[in-house]
Amino acid sequence: MIANLPPLNAVRAFAAAARHQSFSRAAEELHVSHSAVSRHVKLLEERLGVLLFERRTRQSLLTPAGRAFYEQVSEALTQIANAATALTRNAAQRKVTINVRPSFAVRWLIPRLPDFMALHPDIKPDIVTSTLPPDPSRETFDVVIRRGHAGWSPHVQPTVLLEDDLLLVAAPSLLHSVPLETIHDLARHTLLSGRTRSSDWQDWAEHAGIESLNNSPTLQFDHMHLVLQAAVDGLGVALCPASLLGRDLSNGRLTCPLPSLRLPLARYYYGVSGDAVAETQVFVDWLFSQVQQDWDGQGPVKSS
Repeated sequence: MIANLPPLNAVRAFAAAARHQSFSRAAEELHVSHSAVSRHVKLLEERLGVLLFERRTRQSLLTPAGRAFYEQVSEALTQIANAATALTRNAAQRKVTINVRPSFAVRWLIPRLPDFMALHPDIKPDIVTSTLPPDPSRETFDVVIRRGHAGWSPHVQPTVLLEDDLLLVAAPSLLHSVPLETIHDLARHTLLSGRTRSSDWQDWAEHAGIESLNNSPTLQFDHMHLVLQAAVDGLGVALCPASLLGRDLSNGRLTCPLPSLRLPLARYYYGVSGDAVAETQVFVDWLFSQVQQDWDGQGPVKSS
């Protein structure tokens, strides 16, 4: 049986192309050229004697034979990856792999990690950032954290971690120069927003009973941590999830001028992989202790 194995690099390229239905996106994932993926797939088709893809202008669709082959190949590749991961874990330091979105990592998790490492010096937290829905067949993790529970793999059970609100924030120096005492004063300010949360201002305005903010100048950034840095630097007024404010409110870098106008957001959930290491529960317990500390301290984030 082993002698009949096709080239594994070709199989890997085929699986990536099948998953994305695109040779270009498969090339991006594998960090190779489009032509390299095409050559691997052609080699595999010649080896198997069947056509695996129906090539179209902007898409490559699996043939029935390709679909049947992919169903078995993807499962086999996942088993290989899991076997390699298990072997590596057994030989390495005790480690918990935590999969989070970039902004949550920068603004919520990383500033708190010194506390975890001081309490548990024998456990290494390995932070992986991703914007993909949680799926252990696609990414390796012990625990994953995401806002909302849409799109989660059926193999990962989402559990509520913390609730969240959208708050208006600005630098105290900016509000000293241009006061913001009522919602009508927003017309005098530049509105900061992030491309990943492009509807926040419209949603918040509807919640606050404002008809329109279209006449206000705006600045847009790629991620929320850039939006918050712009707010700290006095470039304008921002809307930010309370969970991502970190210590900027408590240390006075930012202030909330209209604290009663809070827009409830989708909760954060966490999930644990089916083959998570035993140390994962230690990390999860620590997560809840952090949420509880925020609640006890009357911080912006509330536990559920």
